[in-house]
Amino acid sequence: MAALQAILPNYFTLANVSSSSSISAKRPVTITCCASPATSFPASAAAEALNGSAVERSEVRIGLPSKGRMASETLDLLKDCQLSVRQVNPRQYVAKIPQISNLEVWFQRPKDIVRKLLTGDLDLGIVGLDTVSEYGQGSPELIIVHDMLEYGDCRLSLAIPKYGIFENVNSISQLVQMPQWTSEKPLRVATGFTYLGPKFMKEKGLEHVAFSTADGALEAAPAMGTADAILDLVSSGTTLRENNLKELEGGVVLESQAVLVASKRAVIERSAVLTTTHEILERLEAHLRAVGQFTVTANMKGRSAEEVAERILSQPSLSGLQGPTISPVFCKRDGKVIVDYYAIVICVLKKDLYTSVQQLRGIGGSGVLVSPLTYIFDAEPPRWADFLTRLGH
Repeated sequence: MAALQAILPNYFTLANVSSSSSISAKRPVTITCCASPATSFPASAAAEALNGSAVERSEVRIGLPSKGRMASETLDLLKDCQLSVRQVNPRQYVAKIPQISNLEVWFQRPKDIVRKLLTGDLDLGIVGLDTVSEYGQGSPELIIVHDMLEYGDCRLSLAIPKYGIFENVNSISQLVQMPQWTSEKPLRVATGFTYLGPKFMKEKGLEHVAFSTADGALEAAPAMGTADAILDLVSSGTTLRENNLKELEGGVVLESQAVLVASKRAVIERSAVLTTTHEILERLEAHLRAVGQFTVTANMKGRSAEEVAERILSQPSLSGLQGPTISPVFCKRDGKVIVDYYAIVICVLKKDLYTSVQQLRGIGGSGVLVSPLTYIFDAEPPRWADFLTRLGH
């Protein structure tokens, strides 16, 4: 513990404050922004202090959220990618993905996934970008593998009351210009983001800000008089509106969704981690590309493949990915093998499915079959090339 205390910087001044607020069961603290971000506690230093060197392991470990909507949506995505997680006992925190033999799944709190990536206890993780940014604190030891897994969408946003002194304040610049905020009476912000919050306020020019940590329904803090504003995750904004709060123009700290993140050290030093990362990324990319598309197969009478292609490409919804695949359908008539029909295969967007079927019928298509797609593997994903570049490969 002494080693950790020795390397903690004076980024925040912490002072216990008394409060009768029911917002948090924890004793609240006030965090006053008072120093340069350059003196912030580096996550890489925490990793070194806690775990001087990563233990050499043969298995690859991926951390997944253990509870909540993010947990269920992560399992759903992996299942859709044919990477179902097999958990023998729902009370256990360790599971397997049988399709990848050396991969262990560890169910953890999102913030602990980030911390354990830094200490080397995990190699990969799926969490929200907000969690990576808050608990990773920009550490070079973390590297984003896939930045858009297309679920868990939200934004970290500053919100203030619609009434009182804030009635006509609608932007972060107007908030900064308010004369009320002084060193004796700073803007009080309730948040769970004690790294991103002060960093954002400093960037926006708000000098006199006091942050209080709180768990639970932050939206109640302004009405209870324990905070002037809140900094919290927002999805639809309905909860804010129902509590007479409003977001500020320019007050979004970051846009977040689920991401795949890796320990940079692990992927550089252990080939098994790099190989597993490549496979998971390929599956995710191929599945997300296939989402929203169907394979449509039909037979069409024609004199030649080229003539059939001309008819198909004359229809706006039938071009497919690069164009239709057309194959002859052979049949035997009067002892001779002939070709009267051609089988066509195309990919169509789900939203265009019925229109595509109508267009196929209109140009002579019949026997139309529709199948969902699991993957569309293309050339090497651009994200993999970018990932290798950032690794220095």
